Amino acid sequence: MDSSQSTPHARASCSRRDFLRDAGIGLATAGVAPLAFAHDEHPQSGPPSNANFTRLFPMLPPFAEAHPAVVAALLDIGRPGGMMDANDDLSAGPAALITNPTLSLNNPNADLPNGPAGTTFFGQFMDHDMTFDATSRLGVPKEPTSAPNARMPAFDLDSIYGAGPVVDQLLYDPRDRVKFRIESGGAFEDLPRDATGRAIIADPRNDENLMVSGLAAAFLLFHNRMVDRVRASGETAPDRVFAEARRLTTWHYQWLIVHEILPSFIGASMTDTILRRSQYGRDAGGVPAMPVEFQGAAYRFGHSMVRPSYRANLRGDRGGPFFGFVFDPSAEGQADPSDMRGGARSARRFVGWQTFFDFRDGEVKPRKRIDTTISTPLFRLPLGAMATGDAPTALPQRNLLRQLTWSLPAGQSIAEYLRVPVLSHVDLGDLARYGLGLERRTPLWFYVLREAALMGGGQTLGPVGGSIVGQVIVDLLRGDRTSYLRAQPQWMPTVTGGGFRVVDFLTFAGVSPSGRGQ
Repeated sequence: MDSSQSTPHARASCSRRDFLRDAGIGLATAGVAPLAFAHDEHPQSGPPSNANFTRLFPMLPPFAEAHPAVVAALLDIGRPGGMMDANDDLSAGPAALITNPTLSLNNPNADLPNGPAGTTFFGQFMDHDMTFDATSRLGVPKEPTSAPNARMPAFDLDSIYGAGPVVDQLLYDPRDRVKFRIESGGAFEDLPRDATGRAIIADPRNDENLMVSGLAAAFLLFHNRMVDRVRASGETAPDRVFAEARRLTTWHYQWLIVHEILPSFIGASMTDTILRRSQYGRDAGGVPAMPVEFQGAAYRFGHSMVRPSYRANLRGDRGGPFFGFVFDPSAEGQADPSDMRGGARSARRFVGWQTFFDFRDGEVKPRKRIDTTISTPLFRLPLGAMATGDAPTALPQRNLLRQLTWSLPAGQSIAEYLRVPVLSHVDLGDLARYGLGLERRTPLWFYVLREAALMGGGQTLGPVGGSIVGQVIVDLLRGDRTSYLRAQPQWMPTVTGGGFRVVDFLTFAGVSPSGRGQ
């Protein structure tokens, strides 16, 4: 297509395209490709409240059209028992699948020894804080710029704070409006719930499973304890107490993202490179919209890290550990579900965090490697775990259909465009059976997972996945004028004075294992 035939959208992308190509050569050698983002044209003091989705690579064609043969192939790739199914031995039971390492060694769903299981759910919590697509249909092409993002595209904890204590009064303690409601679930506090068990929280997705609901409860408690600290400093005005406690809670959260969570996903070296060179959000003065290459593909790498089962705690189940599959169809309708689904309260349904993060007591368990093998329970999700509540219930099928929803480019196209190493058709030879050329034009989500397995050793994302995930996350932080990385980049956590990690966050919140009999 010559310039006279190019669309206005394509012409608007020329300067970005030229910049990326010029800059890409230097960054490719560092293992990270530079990206640019679409920004709000009207700078604001905070993130936009009605931002739509956008594209990172509008100049690249979709990997395929939404033809019936393509849809059928994607459904087959992601079907239960198909090529992505780990075929975990569920008959061994949930306890054996997390405590017996030989079960991991004998199937393709391998553990990542140095990757704590909890980072999976911290990543899920982050997703709920920055993006929510409630309007698009799986497999039906939709232009991202016409699709609203129901979450503010920033790590501002709006999924916890909602619209604040004046508007969302049900979220807050009626006896002390600057603190959150928190209720007892047995050995540990639980999210507040109504008579049906439904959580009273700003984002209902933060009750999808026991682990993410426990993390959400920890944020409520962290804020409440920060309120006490602000008051102890001498501040008494309720609005200022709330604002300062929220700022400090949010900045500690953002610190964890930058210094612990993101490096665990993309590696410390790539994180450092992006932090040094990514200045798009800061310099452009606007707030980036949410790219569908991130939302619909690259960031969904976390699904590969999910275990088939978890040990929720050590002594919550009549004095013994509570084990359960992450999801189990037989638990549907149970008042006290035997699996890890959310939406219920009982004495055993709390999180003993030493299973999920390393408290140096030998109890931490690993997440799964990042690859194209997905734990078997994720092929039969309960409808309540899906925001739209519709079929299919196999998570891999849903993710693959999203590649058609957003008309996403092939992973190879992005790699070539960014001038980073490209997986060969041999690396993706298991897709050749469909006769559609998917081994050469691979759906981005599948490509990112295979790239992580082959180039990241299953530990971290590869150059395409890592570039998208790392630079979007950093750009969201730098694009928000209220974030610590934008407003005060030299800020240090006040809870520990510097070396702040997730275990310190949980300890300050009061849900660490120390002295609590988890």
